[in-house]
Amino acid sequence: MASAGTDFSDDFSDDDGDVTDYCLEKKSVSFEHQVENKGGFSDFSNVFFWEKEIQQISRASDDSRHDSYDFRNPELNKHRGMMEKISDLILNDIPRAEYVSLLNDYVESEFFLIDGDSLFITCISEQTLLPGQNLHFFYLVERFLKDLTSKGAKYVIVFFKDAEHTYFGHPTLLSLRTSLILHLQHNTDAVIHTEFSNFLEKKWQDFLEECYPYFIIISDDGLTELQTGFLNFFIIHALSKRINVVLTSGQESDVIRVYGYHIHGLHKHKEFFSQHQVEIQHAFQRLVKDLEESSTAALLSLTGHSSMKDMEKEVSNTLSQLKYDCPEVSDIRHIVCIVTCALDLRMCSRLQKKHRDTISKEEKSRETPPKEAEDLIRMYCLSVAFLFHVPLSQRARVRLISNHWSKQASTFIQMHKVCEFFLLKHLTTENLRKVGFTHLPDLSDDLLWKNVAYYYEVENKQGLNLDMGEKIKKEYEYMWSVISKLAGNDDGNSLPLRRTSTSFLEKRASPARVMTLLLLHSLNKKNLMNFDTGIQESFLVMIMTEQSPVLKKTKAEIIIEENQKRMKAEEERKEQKQWDALAIEKLIQENFNSGISKLEDFLKKCQSTSVKCTAEMTVLNTCFELWLEQCKDQGKRVKDINIAVEVMKRTHSLLEKCKNVLEKTDYQKIVRCLRYFGFDNLASTLDSSQISEDDRKEKAKISKYAVGMGAARFQLQYMGHCLLRDERTDRDPRVQHFIPDTWQRDLLDIVDNNESAVIVAPTSSGKTYASYYCMEKILKESNEGVVVYVAPTKALVNQVWATVYNRFNKTLPDGLVVCGVFTRDYRHDALNCQVLVTVPQCLEILLLSPHRQQWANRIRYVIFDEVHCLGGEIGAEVWEHLLVVIRCPFLALSATISNPKHLTEWLQSVKRYWQHVESVRKESPGSSATTKKGTIKQKHIKTVNESYKVKLVLYGERYNDLEKYVCSLEKHDFRIHHYHPCAALTVDHIDKYGFPPDLAFSPRESILLYDTMVQVWKNWPRADELDPEKFKHFKNKIVITKADARKYEEELKKELKNWIVHDSKMKANRVLQLLKPRPAYCSEKKMKDNFPCFVEKLRQMDKLPALFFLFDIKNVEKWAENVKNCLEEKQRSKQIAKTEKQIYLLTNKLKKIEKSMQKKQTVGMKTTSNKTDKMILEEAGHGNLMEKLGKITEIPPDCTYANSQAIDTETLQKVLDRIKFMKTNTSLKTLAMRGIGYHHASVSYKGRQFVEMLFRMGFIQVVTATGTLALGINMPCKSVVFTQNSVYLDALNYRQMSGRAGRRGQDLLGNVFFYDIPLPKVDKLIKSNVPQLRGQFPLSISLILRLMLLAAKADDKEDAKAKVLSVLKHSLLSFNKPRIVDMLKLYFLFSLQFLIKEGYLDQKGNTMGFAGLVTHLHYHEPSNLVLVSFLVKGLFHKLCQPTRKGSKTFSQEVMEQLVLVLANLFGRKYIPASIMKSKPKFYQSKVFLEDLPEDFAVALEDYNSKIGENFGHFLLMISKMADMKQEYQLPLSKIDFSGEECNDSNLASHLMSCNEGRTAVSPFACLSGNMDSDLLHAETVNNLIFRTLGITSGNIPVLCLKKLDNRGKIMPLNAYALDFYKHGSLTAMAQDNGIHKGEAYLLLKDFTLTIKAISVSLSELCDDEEDNVVQAFNQLSYSYGAKLEKV
Repeated sequence: MASAGTDFSDDFSDDDGDVTDYCLEKKSVSFEHQVENKGGFSDFSNVFFWEKEIQQISRASDDSRHDSYDFRNPELNKHRGMMEKISDLILNDIPRAEYVSLLNDYVESEFFLIDGDSLFITCISEQTLLPGQNLHFFYLVERFLKDLTSKGAKYVIVFFKDAEHTYFGHPTLLSLRTSLILHLQHNTDAVIHTEFSNFLEKKWQDFLEECYPYFIIISDDGLTELQTGFLNFFIIHALSKRINVVLTSGQESDVIRVYGYHIHGLHKHKEFFSQHQVEIQHAFQRLVKDLEESSTAALLSLTGHSSMKDMEKEVSNTLSQLKYDCPEVSDIRHIVCIVTCALDLRMCSRLQKKHRDTISKEEKSRETPPKEAEDLIRMYCLSVAFLFHVPLSQRARVRLISNHWSKQASTFIQMHKVCEFFLLKHLTTENLRKVGFTHLPDLSDDLLWKNVAYYYEVENKQGLNLDMGEKIKKEYEYMWSVISKLAGNDDGNSLPLRRTSTSFLEKRASPARVMTLLLLHSLNKKNLMNFDTGIQESFLVMIMTEQSPVLKKTKAEIIIEENQKRMKAEEERKEQKQWDALAIEKLIQENFNSGISKLEDFLKKCQSTSVKCTAEMTVLNTCFELWLEQCKDQGKRVKDINIAVEVMKRTHSLLEKCKNVLEKTDYQKIVRCLRYFGFDNLASTLDSSQISEDDRKEKAKISKYAVGMGAARFQLQYMGHCLLRDERTDRDPRVQHFIPDTWQRDLLDIVDNNESAVIVAPTSSGKTYASYYCMEKILKESNEGVVVYVAPTKALVNQVWATVYNRFNKTLPDGLVVCGVFTRDYRHDALNCQVLVTVPQCLEILLLSPHRQQWANRIRYVIFDEVHCLGGEIGAEVWEHLLVVIRCPFLALSATISNPKHLTEWLQSVKRYWQHVESVRKESPGSSATTKKGTIKQKHIKTVNESYKVKLVLYGERYNDLEKYVCSLEKHDFRIHHYHPCAALTVDHIDKYGFPPDLAFSPRESILLYDTMVQVWKNWPRADELDPEKFKHFKNKIVITKADARKYEEELKKELKNWIVHDSKMKANRVLQLLKPRPAYCSEKKMKDNFPCFVEKLRQMDKLPALFFLFDIKNVEKWAENVKNCLEEKQRSKQIAKTEKQIYLLTNKLKKIEKSMQKKQTVGMKTTSNKTDKMILEEAGHGNLMEKLGKITEIPPDCTYANSQAIDTETLQKVLDRIKFMKTNTSLKTLAMRGIGYHHASVSYKGRQFVEMLFRMGFIQVVTATGTLALGINMPCKSVVFTQNSVYLDALNYRQMSGRAGRRGQDLLGNVFFYDIPLPKVDKLIKSNVPQLRGQFPLSISLILRLMLLAAKADDKEDAKAKVLSVLKHSLLSFNKPRIVDMLKLYFLFSLQFLIKEGYLDQKGNTMGFAGLVTHLHYHEPSNLVLVSFLVKGLFHKLCQPTRKGSKTFSQEVMEQLVLVLANLFGRKYIPASIMKSKPKFYQSKVFLEDLPEDFAVALEDYNSKIGENFGHFLLMISKMADMKQEYQLPLSKIDFSGEECNDSNLASHLMSCNEGRTAVSPFACLSGNMDSDLLHAETVNNLIFRTLGITSGNIPVLCLKKLDNRGKIMPLNAYALDFYKHGSLTAMAQDNGIHKGEAYLLLKDFTLTIKAISVSLSELCDDEEDNVVQAFNQLSYSYGAKLEKV
């Protein structure tokens, strides 16, 4: 025996070196040696591993059968062209597939589809899976599904019957697929469909139409070419049905999201499918037929049967015999093992007899004689016996065998799998009540079978003789005896187990596995640095009770009050004069709508109640007279119901707001109106003394003036938008311009008390006012305090900055200003202002900068606008850091948080921490409070009333109702279908989840629901009770309020749900169906071409101004241009002949005159009377020509959407001048003059501001935009139009965007139009919930380095330490989760260790070396760390050699190489691997980024190795925190594989003796030989690590040289950064690189800023300004920036 630590490579000869050495000797060996010995089965880098297995098995079986994967079949070859067309269409879509989060707007009751075979292919191709390890495969499947389930997804898995034939080359896969289907059906709650033959049959079409899945997950690549063809047919069919497809390739998952490549189903797919439908059907049918024939031939060649029916019959008979002989056998593993082995023995005998004289010697060597077959079966039975009695914890230590099965054994195994497949297939049709399916995922273990074979073939022959153990022996003997009986075998003896000398195992060469990441197997604790984890604090709760003192009026206050009364009386007289001058009666009679509009404008400004009452009564009388006059002409013209609405609206206003000043005659007039309208019940509610006798007598005569319905119905149906809200009438002295609601006053109180708050209120509800009140308060307090306003986007920052700049004015000492701004590319007065408007990333830079702590201490309030970005995909962790590091109070504003209580509780825990820190600092005699700086701060603390409360303010009522409409194009005209909110719901959804909390009805929608319910259920018991006229909150009520209407809505919802609960589901479903609109389908092209007509339709409906949301920058500009072109064409069609010629001639004359005038001014002519007269004449002529040209070119009102009355000419010109130096100024100006604009991220700041200003002013009425307007931009409008479908149109964006509709104070009703959005998508948007805020992984190496920099360099060490600890302790992810807290502590420690080893920190935690550069580029981790490793190794000095000695200029080649390196680090945009199959043609760009130069690649490998060494320890440490009870269970089915280890079997202990290197890997993954050393492969770590830890590969700062998808295929990087540097063309970016110009510009700008940041940092770090690297980066920064500026 070799001693411990000896290299065992020579201990075993070539014949014996088939088991890993350390397993045999139970000794620990080097990691490299383990990898070498594992090599036989561990080289999983080849994605086509299974395809090679298929081909190998195919050769091992009958060569004469048809088993190829190409198109040898002539019939199939006829359709090759169609299959290639489909493939090309899909491959063209793949580069444009959007990599997005898949479940953003997921709805509880909705589902998406998973193609079962795509799921199967993805998991079977997993790089960590060893073929034959079934339990590991089932674990991968369940882990994938569990991940989706845990994120709230609902899915349905579909296995098509015809897809079964695509596995004809590999019975192992065929059997495994059948096992998977049975397992999912019997052991999980997953919904499985297997009844569909294929996706072309009618049943499938009906299923799609009924359910319309959210999307379908499909693989774009099969295991064989024919299978890929099958999947391509499925993809194109799904896309043709407008169902989106998500590719399995490149799917990734983190703690809270699932990401994937998303392909939109477009009209072109539908058109393609329609045009080629017959060809597609024929091609698909031929493909299926060929697959079926090949499948039948392949399977029968292994069984010796002449037909499938014979095989099925034999399986059925054998199973029946087993039931008869052994009725006690009910476990699926027993059944499968016994029946298949019995069938194996029969078939081997049959095949031997059949082929005795008909096959060649070579073919005979592949067949297994009966005696050899018995040996294999006995060993197989023993391996199955182990499965019954050996727990997973022991099996995870199975030895790794590098040998493979011989050809003879492989053929037998394939035959065995064929039998297994037929048996499992038969079981799917059997009555299986008595069969236990628990062990279905673990029917066999190929590696364990090999171990048994190796033991008896090699070790037993060498003299090793181990006892099986009593339990295992008994199990084995029982199974063999039953098998022998079923097979008709005379010899039923189970021992000896091996009786022949045939070798079933053959040696396989062990290729060296290239390891990019090294992981040590033992943890050297001496290397760990012990750092103080901080203060051990207990949480305190501060309860603050305050009583408002009773205030007595002083003499001065009394005088002021009297003066105010006099001023009020004077103001009232002025308002009365203004009203008299308005002559409203005449205006209304001339133009009703215009007159009412002027009335509303007057009432908004009027403060006097008496004047308001006079105005209201005047208009009531005028409108009533108009109504009477209109009714007298009944039959000659249609009644304008709006006049009656206006009468009732005035009635409401008078009775609610002017009741105290109404006189008897006023009441009489109101009563008269009510009676004439037919509302006698309302009239009678007023005092009878106030009802005139004349009205009583005229009752019979006035019926023709009635509105034709009850009062309640009239108010709900026609007045819903103007019903009175519950608004307060008492003014708040803190607010000058409006009367705040109660919840708004609560916000003001919170600010006054220096408290914090989470505020959740609808868009446009007025929550932002609290922000400005907060700013005003701090500005009044002192010149030192600072308010920080944090906005998520630069667009919102710019708007808020402009608002603050114009709103506040204050005289400040020199050097200080009121407002400053700080974004990544613009900074102005950031540190010397009192109101800073910034983005989260920039505020984080300030708060974590040690030199900015004095400024940070001046912050008195922080306002977080759109705080739901805390749950965003990018930058969410920055919001977390800010919320936990600030000491001052804050306001967190949002309209879309679904779990605000949880967020508030977390933030309150943070405030308790700060309360404790402050109390400790005050009590500590040595605290920094005694220092000079501390004294200033302490003095301030005494003057400010501090509070650590965090309040939650919820307000769910929108001021304006939102009504939705679906648009369809029918016969060249648009039909606008009203979309009732209930149309989005299904009976099942209401039954399971009720009504979504924010699903609100407008009052008329409540009436519509009631009427529909009455229509469906004629004898509805509660019909009378819920009749609007008899409803308890409406009955005899003159003024129905919005609150009353909301009660009616809730009652109807409750009743509809009762229908569903109490067995009236059919009726409820009928109601929902009747409410659903039925828009006609129209192609995308037609909808796009007719978009200008739709805009015109909105103008005719008086629905402008409107925002039109698209999600494609190209379309945003193009559609706006189309609308403008349409208006210009309309204008040209109206112009008289020769108008264009006149314009041309006048323009030329003007140019000549202007040239002449300019020339004379330049020469400086002497002033004489003649010359002066000539100049005067020229100027007059110029003026006349201008006037003529203006008249000819004047835009007719119906050829523009611009509202010329909204803005005067001078102001308009000032706004236009703001963009005169922009490159796109001509386009923006031309559009603006037609009342049109566009808005997206690629438009310059001035361009966006130009559109925003003119839209807010009311000049521009039509704006096309992307999501840049979704977050907080103040652009309210009358209507919002969702113009095109997109993956970015999710629940969050829908609510943010639709919230813009309905301008408070201008519109009482908001309109949302769905223009070209599929109806099922509309349903989902309306009923979907906003995603809950869940924490991200909060730490990174760069963040920890920044925190250490703050702790080390800050002046106030205690304060800095408190901030650092707050960030480390208070992540949202770990809130109330102790296990995650412990894990994050370890992550922090190991990150510190890495930083110290790499020279970023010294032993005391002080920063050193390139720490500044790393922190400067912190948002690019791990690329920032890799960059520094390149610098340290001198690679850039080697690369950056000037053109000649002494020169500081570098060649283009050097610059391009430098860009190549930087693009590999900072320009990582991946392309799906499938693109490599399409052989695309490019024109200017290379598109695929080249690999790093060799020396840089080696350095990157070295960096990854260091990360592996360090974070390998971390993974080993946290593995102890895993929940091992769950780790031994399958994730979804919860089948438990734990148990007591089998200690009585020496053989089991010997075969499963590998203890080393398997401590942090899932025990299921260990079955495939995976070890701790495999954990840091970025592509595999997610499937190897313990799933209960919550760690993913994204948390480990490794930068892979090549990224592989889940099929092991290389995903190329897009070379956009290098391509642009070479050709400087944004057009090429769109044409070749597949990136839209706007998006490309933003990416390139970001890349340019990164180069600039590196250049600046290097200049600061390097003492030698002439250093080549510094000069090279300076040159590159300048040249790259110059190229970008040119575009």
